[in-house]
Amino acid sequence: MAKTVDRAVGIDIGGTGMKAGIVDLSEGTLLSDRVRIDTPQGAHPKDVLKTAHRLIELLGADAAGLPLGVCFPAIVKDGKTLSAANISHEWIDFEAERFFEDGLGRDIHFVNDADAAGLSEARFGAAKGQKGLTILTTLGTGIGSAFIYDGVLIPNTELGHLIWKGESIERYAAATAREREGLSWEKWGHRLQKFYAHVEFLFSPDLLVVGGGVSKNPEKFLPYVTTRAKMVTAVHRNNAGIIGAASLALA
Repeated sequence: MAKTVDRAVGIDIGGTGMKAGIVDLSEGTLLSDRVRIDTPQGAHPKDVLKTAHRLIELLGADAAGLPLGVCFPAIVKDGKTLSAANISHEWIDFEAERFFEDGLGRDIHFVNDADAAGLSEARFGAAKGQKGLTILTTLGTGIGSAFIYDGVLIPNTELGHLIWKGESIERYAAATAREREGLSWEKWGHRLQKFYAHVEFLFSPDLLVVGGGVSKNPEKFLPYVTTRAKMVTAVHRNNAGIIGAASLALA
């Protein structure tokens, strides 16, 4: 009888940082410390691959031979990255999964980063058992999104690219917009209100889950956001991408 795989490595590639950890696939928890390295300047494929290799080395012998899932800020279909958000345009129409498999010498599953976070929350977190439409948004370098309907992922939604004032709304409402423009939490919260009101008008979700690094400080901005649907913060917060990517490693 084949041995059941109960652990996997997840790597979360972001616009500013790359993170990795070993994940318990039955519980959706990290079995290792989370390791992090800054995303290399320009985020070119060969440099990102080298950084991923270094992250695996930092995880040590326990990571050797484990299945590996990678989440990435792009539309991903059949292992190919079709877009490039806050990263090198070399990733557009790029055979990313094959490139990483050749470079790391193991089978890999590539997935959109927000989709990975959404699956993490649907399988192990804030949206577990939720009926109807759950929309998870990740607020960080941009705005990522994941749609989960009755526990099933609808992949590659890109709510951060809804148009607002002639440009992608993530330029106006992502966490980096608050930092770039020196906005108070209240002013940024009012921008988020506009974003979530638009999302609700278009999709009428049953649950809204807020993820990304800022989800660890919800008291600073959520009081300024009012929605019809229940809004909660992600249970796994900034680890959701790692956990979701690892959970797809055997896909």
